[in-house]
Amino acid sequence: MFMKLNDRLREVRRKCDVTLLQVAEATKLSVSYLSDLERGRANPSLDTLERLATYYKMSMVDLLTGVDGWGTPSVESLAPGLLALLEKHEIDEAIAQELNRIELRGKRPQTEEDWRLLYLNLKSIMRPYLSKQDEAAEKG
Repeated sequence: MFMKLNDRLREVRRKCDVTLLQVAEATKLSVSYLSDLERGRANPSLDTLERLATYYKMSMVDLLTGVDGWGTPSVESLAPGLLALLEKHEIDEAIAQELNRIELRGKRPQTEEDWRLLYLNLKSIMRPYLSKQDEAAEKG
């Protein structure tokens, strides 16, 4: 499931732990405009997206990854908390990319612990299915 651009912009800003005021001062965009972007009340120009991507030290592709099908996923585009699990080798990159797509009613887990619990629960639910596929692959 893909997220809306406004949700992605808010997520990236929060992941970087910065305020709208800090982003506004660095990008020369107004706080009210940035707020409107995050609320879905305004649509950014390519120039605005470039400024934001530069400020967040990411490519435009990473900034737009997960937004209505834009972009090819990369490690930099992972939601907050997932990168920590990947760096601790609790999950691999493929699992992280799949988990990164999860959203329920426009909300996503935010903390490392939230993502860990989600992953462990999904793994537990899928264990019987995965075991059968692994056995079939070994026989085939």
